[in-house]
Amino acid sequence: MNDIISITAPIYAAVLIGYLVVRLGWFRPEDMRMMGQYVLNLALPALLFTALATRPLSAVLRTDYLLVMLAGGLATMALSFGWFSLTAPDKLRRALAVLGSACPNSGFIGYPVMLLLFPDLAGVILALNVLIENVVVIPIGLVLMDLASGQAGLSPLRLLARVLRTLLRRPMVIGMIAGLAVSALGWELPAPVLRLTGMFGTSAAALSLVVIGGSLVGLPMKGNKLLAGQIATVKLLLHPAMVALAAALLPALGLAALSPDMYAAAVLSAAIPMFSIYPILAQERGLGGAAAIALLLATSGAFVTLNILLAWLT
Repeated sequence: MNDIISITAPIYAAVLIGYLVVRLGWFRPEDMRMMGQYVLNLALPALLFTALATRPLSAVLRTDYLLVMLAGGLATMALSFGWFSLTAPDKLRRALAVLGSACPNSGFIGYPVMLLLFPDLAGVILALNVLIENVVVIPIGLVLMDLASGQAGLSPLRLLARVLRTLLRRPMVIGMIAGLAVSALGWELPAPVLRLTGMFGTSAAALSLVVIGGSLVGLPMKGNKLLAGQIATVKLLLHPAMVALAAALLPALGLAALSPDMYAAAVLSAAIPMFSIYPILAQERGLGGAAAIALLLATSGAFVTLNILLAWLT
C-alpha cells in the first residue's frame, strides 16, 4: 500500500500546493488561468507532438485501446443519459451531467498519473485519450447542452459540425495532428527541434497539477449538491467500470486483449476526475455552481478511488 500512496501522494501534494498558493495570496486566481492557458496551448501540444512524432505510426495508433475507450465512454454516456433522465431537474442539467460523467481531465491530471506509472507510454496514452475525448465525447456532450439550451435553427448534425470545427482549432489537437503526420511520413526531426518541444513538454506535469489546485479556490459552491454528487459518483465509478467491461469484451469479439499496462492505463484514465473547464462550460449556461461542486467532489474523491484501483491493478 505504501507503494500505491507513493504514486498518488505527489499528485495530490502538487494539487494542494496549487490550492494553498492561491489561498494564501501568493498567486491570484487570474494567474492560474494564465498558467492553464500555457499548459493547454504550449506545454501539452508540444508534449503530444513529441510523443507522436518520435514513434512509428503502428506504435501510436493503438486501435485496441481506442476501441475500449470509445466503447466505455459511449456506454457511460448512454447509461448516464438514462439515469439523469430520471433524476435531473431538466434537460440542460441532464446534458451537463452526461458531459461530466465521461470526460476525464487527461491533460492536467491523467498525464501526471501516467507519467509516474508508465513513463514510456504516458505521451501516447495522453494522445489516444485526447483523440477520443475531442472527437467523440466532448462534441456529443456539447451538442446535448446546446440542444437543451434551445439553440434554434440548427440541427444536431450542424451543431456537431460547429463543435468539431472549434475543437480542431485547439492547439492540443493541432499538436496531435502534426505529430501523427510526422510519424506517418517517417520523418526524423532534427535534434534541436525535439529538444525544444521536449523542453516545453516536460513543464506540463507539475504545472498542470498546480493549476488544478489553484483553480479550486473561489469556485461557486451554491448549486444542486445532490446532482453534483451523482455526477462525481458516475465519473469516478461508472466510467472506469464501463471501460473495464469493454476491455473484457474485446476477446469475445475476436480482437486481441489489451496488454496489462494498457488495460491499467485505460481503466485509470477513465477514473480521472472531469476536465477542469467543466464549470466554465456550465457557467455559460447558468449552471456553474453544480458543475463546480461536482468537480470538487470528484477531484477530492479520486484520491480514494484511484488508490483502490491502483491497488487492484498493480
